[in-house]
Order: sequence, then structure tokens, then C-alpha cells
Amino acid sequence: MRRLIPSILVLSILAAPTVAPRAQSARTSVTPGRRYSRLVIRNAKVIDGNATPVSGPYDIVLEGGVIREMVGLDAVAVASGSARRPAQGDAEIDAAGKFVMPGLINLHGHVQDERAGVAQPLDYELKLWLASGITTVRDVGSDMRKTLALKRRSEAGEVACPRLFVYAVGGGARNVEQARARVRELKAQGADGLKFFGMDRDLMAAAWDEAHKQGLRIAHHAAVAETNAWDDARFGTTSIEHWYGIPDAAIEGGVQNFPPEYNYSDEVDRFRHAGHLWREANWDRLMKVFDAMIEAKVAWNPTLDIYEASRDLQRAQTQPWFADYLHPTLEDYFRPDPGHHGSYFLGWTSTDETFWKENYRIWMAALKEFDRRGGLVGAGEDAGFIYQMYGFGLIRELELKQEAGFHTLKVIQQATGNNARILGQEDKLGRVRPGFAADLLVVNGNPLENLKVLYPTGVDVVKDGRQTHTGGVEWTIKDGIPYHGPTLLADVKEMVAKARAERRAKAATR
Repeated sequence: MRRLIPSILVLSILAAPTVAPRAQSARTSVTPGRRYSRLVIRNAKVIDGNATPVSGPYDIVLEGGVIREMVGLDAVAVASGSARRPAQGDAEIDAAGKFVMPGLINLHGHVQDERAGVAQPLDYELKLWLASGITTVRDVGSDMRKTLALKRRSEAGEVACPRLFVYAVGGGARNVEQARARVRELKAQGADGLKFFGMDRDLMAAAWDEAHKQGLRIAHHAAVAETNAWDDARFGTTSIEHWYGIPDAAIEGGVQNFPPEYNYSDEVDRFRHAGHLWREANWDRLMKVFDAMIEAKVAWNPTLDIYEASRDLQRAQTQPWFADYLHPTLEDYFRPDPGHHGSYFLGWTSTDETFWKENYRIWMAALKEFDRRGGLVGAGEDAGFIYQMYGFGLIRELELKQEAGFHTLKVIQQATGNNARILGQEDKLGRVRPGFAADLLVVNGNPLENLKVLYPTGVDVVKDGRQTHTGGVEWTIKDGIPYHGPTLLADVKEMVAKARAERRAKAATR
């Protein structure tokens, strides 16, 4: 019987001009943070970003920040030493027993060097992102001038930082002329796209129209406002962030059943009653909203992780990585305080949590249905708020997608290939494929079996009857530059310990 060879393997072998009779057996050490002319990953089992099953092993050649080739390996030939493999690289990573996948794309991040006006090391956030396997971040609200400068340094390989897409915050206009002028101003300043909050319909129509003329994509954090998802479909939003605007558009009567004393500007009121919203949406009307969004190619980035504290506050406050990796500046920001956005847990009750549990159940079912009908679902974390740490928040987002009923192959696709499509970068990012950017992860464990292996702290598993610690992203490769996950995490731990010691010393002198 003739043995069939996968077509990708045949194409890889035929298109491999640099193949040598045998790769040298010597292992080449890798210096983290160094850009190599030729980096080779050996023996990789690959999870692509297109929801296909694991394949491999492959030898993957990275040159000039691009995946140059993938050579499929025959296990028998490798064992006998007769396999034809790519020539040795300037540096090599042995991925035997590990899994290689596209770098994660965080579709909803905020570059933060302070919280509530208190300084926080920028490296703290950047290293946590990289240690968690995040190679690309869509920044949707920061100091634009600083973030554009950081983006340029990241592109030049001068700083350990994911690649950045900077979406400037629009809004603030009082009339349609100002709305258009603001869009043009942000485009001239170098914005890659725009992030808007809730606004009136005439201003939204003008701002969106001008953004399209300027070639800018739009992330919309809708609010309890005059506009909702019907307007996103009408005016051409790229992605709806979170979920305000979607269930609102499906409420019979057009407005949520707010009590008379409700005040949207009071975040305790706002988030408490947000927990009632999904139950008030009419499912049949919601399907019409979905169909309109899908026809207009409006994607949905739900950020399931960022509101999870609302359904289980104790869990959110006692996450295990807080012990070693929660910076004191961020810890202070998380404490309930009306002056800190998202720190709304004043008098939070079991009744509030019960409503939010039901909110999640309906929200997750709606998200799954949106995908089933052909909608594009993304993944982002919105960390730095509501007890979510950078990087850890995105991995939690993936777990919650699995809870919503998505297969782990689809979950990975949402954080890689889907996010690349939402960014308009589907021909460059989000896949393990020749010609794509060399943004890859080498993971200690199979995330399709257990998404927890993507947490930078790893996970305890039982193997051969014994408990052992495994997982974590061993290597995060961004633009062909390898970063060692455990080293990055150790740097963060030291950073946090130093900040806590300085705080204790300062308190002792008072």
C-alpha cells in the first residue's frame, strides 16, 4: 500500500533550497533578545492559527524576521540519520517534546507606565506580555506620543516589547466638523487606527465616515448611549469591544430597565446593572443584530476576562500569581476606590454575583451563536483593570472561551488568525506559515490539551502517577528575535520584590 505524504510536507521539501545532507548535531546556544540572521527551530510539532490539528514534526527556518521555510520530517529517516534537513542556523532551538504555535495577539491592551498617577515600570508590563507569549498588542488607549515612540523602538529591536498597533482615542468633539477634524489630526500624528467610546449618532456617523476616508480601522467601546450595534453595522465598525451596544440593541422598548436612581457615571451603579443586561435582551431580536453585524463584517472582541471579578470577587482577588508578580502600584489600583476606573467593588453582594453569573451564561451562549452564524470573534485582555494582570489576563480569556464552548483549536485561532484579520494583517501575522512574520511560541506542553500550559508560571500535572510542574512559554519569538520566557518572568519577580521592599522601607521611616 502506498504511503500518503501530506501535501504541505511535499511542498516544504521541494521548496527547500538550503537543505543540507544532514544538520550538524551540535546544539547552538541562543542569546535572548538577539536578532539572528538565521534561526532554526528543530523537531517542532506545530499548531497553526487556522484551526487545523497539530502537524509535524518540522524544522522551521527563520530569516530576516520571516518564516523562510518549514521542512517536514520523516521520523524513520530522522532516527536513521538519513533525513535531509535544513542547514544549521546561527542559533537553534530544539523543540522536541514541545509545541510551536503563532505568537498570541492581544487585541485589547493598554500600554501603561503608571496607575492613578503613580509610576509603574513599563518593563513590568512588556515582560509579562512577552513571557505570556504575546507578540502583538493592539493598544487601544494610552499616551499616544509615548506609545508611538515605543512602537518605533520595538520595530528596530531596541527594546523587549511586542509589536504594537496604536489605536488613538477619538471623541471629544462637539459637532460633526470637530469630529472629522479630530480623526484627521490623529491620522497625521501616526495613529494606526482609532478607538471610540459611546457617542451621539450624528458625531458617530461623521467620525466613522472620516476614519474610512483616512484608511483607519475602528475599535468601538460602546456605552449606554444613543448608538448601539445597529449603528456599528450601519457605519462600518471594525470591532465592537466588550459587549455594551450588542444586547442593548435587542431590548424590546429600546432601553434597559434601569431603576429611577441609576447613575451611569457612578461605576457601582453602572457595573451592578450591567450584570442584568443580557437577561433583558430578546434572543430573536439579538439574532437579527448578529446577522446585521456579520453582513457588515463587524467583528466582536468580547474580553470575557475583564469582568470576571463581577461573578466571583474572591477568586479574582486571590489569583496565585499575585504573590510574586503583582506590582504594588497595580495592587493599589485594584483596591475598591471610586477614583480608579474599574475598581467598583463597594458593597458587592452575592446577589450581584448571581446576576453576573447568569450574565456570563447568556453572554457566552450569544458569543458561540455569533460564531456559528459566521461572525468573527477576537481575543483581548484589557488588563491593568479589575484584578487582571498583563499577559495572565489574555490566557484567562482563552480559558473562558473554552468555557463558552469553543474547541481549543478555535480558541487559539481567535487569539492568532482571527485577531490578525481584525487588524488587517492576515497575510502577515497569526499563522505558522512560510512568508509570515517570525512571531512564534515554543511551549512546554500541548495547549490544545490544557490551555493552562500557556500561563508563564506553568501548571502542575499528574504524569505516570506523579505530580510534576510543566508548561509555560519557553521561547517567545517576535520578529525573529527570541525571548526566554522563564528569564523574563524571573526579571518581573525581582522587579516586584524590589518595589515591595522599597515600599516597606519607606513606610518604616514615617
